[in-house]
Amino acid sequence: MHLPLALASFMLVTGLVAVISWWRTRLVNNADAKTYFLADRRLPWIQIAGSLLLTNLSTEQLIGLNGAASIHGFVVMAWEVVPVFALILMAVYFLPRFWSGNITTIPEFLEQRFDRPTRRLLGAVLLATLALNFLPFVLYSGGVAMSSIFRLDEHLGITGPQSYFLMAALIGVMGGFYVVFGGMKAVALSDTLYGVGLIFGALLIPFLGLRVLGNGDFSAGIARLLEHQRPMLNPVGASDSNVPFSTLFTGMLLINVFYWCTNQVIVQRAFGASSYAEAQKGILATAGLKLLGPFYLVLPGIIALEYFGAGIGNGDMAYARLVDLVLPTYLIGFFAAMLLGSIISSFNGGLHSASTLFSLDLYRAWLRPNCDEREMLRAGKWFAVGVCIVSIFISGLLGGSAEGVFTLMKRFMAAFNIPLLSVVAMGMFTSRVPAWAAKTVLVVGIGTHFLLLHLFAGGTYGIRINWLHLAAANGVLLCLFMLVAARFSPAASRPAPVFAGTPPDLTPWRGLKAASVIVAAGAVLFYFVMFCIARSS
Repeated sequence: MHLPLALASFMLVTGLVAVISWWRTRLVNNADAKTYFLADRRLPWIQIAGSLLLTNLSTEQLIGLNGAASIHGFVVMAWEVVPVFALILMAVYFLPRFWSGNITTIPEFLEQRFDRPTRRLLGAVLLATLALNFLPFVLYSGGVAMSSIFRLDEHLGITGPQSYFLMAALIGVMGGFYVVFGGMKAVALSDTLYGVGLIFGALLIPFLGLRVLGNGDFSAGIARLLEHQRPMLNPVGASDSNVPFSTLFTGMLLINVFYWCTNQVIVQRAFGASSYAEAQKGILATAGLKLLGPFYLVLPGIIALEYFGAGIGNGDMAYARLVDLVLPTYLIGFFAAMLLGSIISSFNGGLHSASTLFSLDLYRAWLRPNCDEREMLRAGKWFAVGVCIVSIFISGLLGGSAEGVFTLMKRFMAAFNIPLLSVVAMGMFTSRVPAWAAKTVLVVGIGTHFLLLHLFAGGTYGIRINWLHLAAANGVLLCLFMLVAARFSPAASRPAPVFAGTPPDLTPWRGLKAASVIVAAGAVLFYFVMFCIARSS
């Protein structure tokens, strides 16, 4: 690799996006909380879609999901296709309930539904999830990707893990600057710019990879893949696979509903929309773009398996090695810049949400209820700096899982996600669940998840159940507990929220139903086509 040329193009593209983001947002007054947290609710649908996609699309997926694909095959594409149905649910069911409450954070919704202590508790759990689980994995996978592309260990004479941690620290600092000084509008704008380039670059990798497999002939590369890796192309997993097909209707669906419908990092982008209809349009556009995901988040892992063989270990290096193999020198800098953009987008998205949650749900709602906006924003920014430091430190402890970083992250996140989703869903479904039951679920539900894993995931008592089924079982048990509590100790009725000024406009997007049907049919068709390809002789 010609390092000076790659670095020059990398710095050029990265600097250009930073300058454009600064220029377009230089007059934005981020001293106002509504502007800093929600971009003054002026985001168009295209920026919402770009920000949603790029916040989700980062190296924990490019590295992690392709790594999982190199081990388990196309069954892992469920992590990209099932979200289509979760996004439809967000646009049709969850968003109107959030929008009508005129909220900024998910804990704020629970205060309207239950009480203020529930809001504080949920805010604390969400912050712990971001700092201990989501952000460190983004930094670790980002460090692996960037250090591998530029071969940092070779040029600096350090070990691989040391180079990963060094890049993770640099990425964390860069993402922190975006959040502290740019606010939501700068984050959303840079996401959109990077998103366009990253999708182009990511789709280029499997195209070039198939050409390499076919010795310069794209169709020959496809033929080679079908000849040697056809079973790995089957998206329908058996009961003992990494993602059994039955889990698509249980834990897989619930985890994605949490992520796309109640995860603060994601829903905060929709809350910044210029209108309810624009938010729905951006969400459905994201659902359509997710159908492209398997081509650049799963297929490259299969290509890497075919080219490198089983020697790629746990898979976390599969994507980086493929990129290094197929990408010409003059494109390495561009692709690295787009990749860095996706990493920073996911990281600063999580960090910005952590700042929002702390400022609104803990600092002003509990610690300093009489503070002004400037003090609240300053506290949120300092808290973001602290979370950034903690996440960098934890990222240095990751790696080495036999299943790869992506599966490790999802398994751990389910412990927190399912209890949170259960409480939010019950808050929408019924007004009878008492606040004490919701708070109990937020705390106890994490323990019951690990208890179920201990009892049944490892076959301790002769019964082995996939962890995704157990995650769904945990959600069912928690919801049943709240319903029983509602039956014997119902909550007192709470008055509807009263808003100053004009009530929220809930005029839906006219194309909502048609777009929902189209993307849902596309997801089903995708599964059917891949299944037929894998089973044909």
